[in-house]
Amino acid sequence: MIRAFTLAAGLTVAGQAGWAACADQEDMCETASGGYHIELPEADNPPLVVFLHGYGGSATGTLKNRNMVEPLLARGYAVMAPEGSERNGRQSWNFFPGWEGRDETAFLTEAVQDASTRFGVDADRVVLGGFSAGAFMVYYLACAAPDTFSAYVPVSGGFWRPHPEGCDGPVRMLHTHGWTDNVVPLEGRILGGGRFHQGDIFAGLEIWRVANECVDTKPSGFSTTGQFMRRRWTGCAEGGMLEFALFPGGHTVPKGWADMMMDWYEGLPGG
Repeated sequence: MIRAFTLAAGLTVAGQAGWAACADQEDMCETASGGYHIELPEADNPPLVVFLHGYGGSATGTLKNRNMVEPLLARGYAVMAPEGSERNGRQSWNFFPGWEGRDETAFLTEAVQDASTRFGVDADRVVLGGFSAGAFMVYYLACAAPDTFSAYVPVSGGFWRPHPEGCDGPVRMLHTHGWTDNVVPLEGRILGGGRFHQGDIFAGLEIWRVANECVDTKPSGFSTTGQFMRRRWTGCAEGGMLEFALFPGGHTVPKGWADMMMDWYEGLPGG
């Protein structure tokens, strides 16, 4: 059974698509810096997946992706969908160093603490994921403050150019990306008439290997899980784990990602 707090007169309905609010409120949970929606499993002190929407998306839209949300709930994870801040008239994330706007690391930390107080989620077992611009945010937060959350699971996003000179570490990361993604291509692309340049995903993986003090650039293992072709680096500093999963599709959160990600997370030390 799933506790999905809906907007319909505050009724509690199992499995409602994308309309979770904030328990006894008809609107989203509000903190000092922003808001979020949350859905809870029938479990005490559950781990939490925080998933950030893409550019122009919304917290409500995140929870409408039931192929992602329902497997997480079924396996005992709470799911939080924070609301991005406004950038150029659209909801997104203030991810790039030097941009003006909301301190997103402070906001996300605040939201998790709020959910821990209100709903009893386990603030020590929080996985931060995101799609597209949400994945950009995951990358930059993990780079600057890797100890903020227990693991990072970006989908279809990475660094922008110029790539960071380096990141703090170690970090536990599973990056998932589509082979035919043409919105955030593996090689990156130029945006805004040359004002911005998405980075190279493989160059980003090199930055993470350095941050994790991996002993070799060569992957230490390969596997195939359903449609996901995976490569991992395990000979790294204590507390570091890096894995890259390619799938044959484009710019999307692929079906099966939630279970693949949870299997990975639960296989980590302390996961």
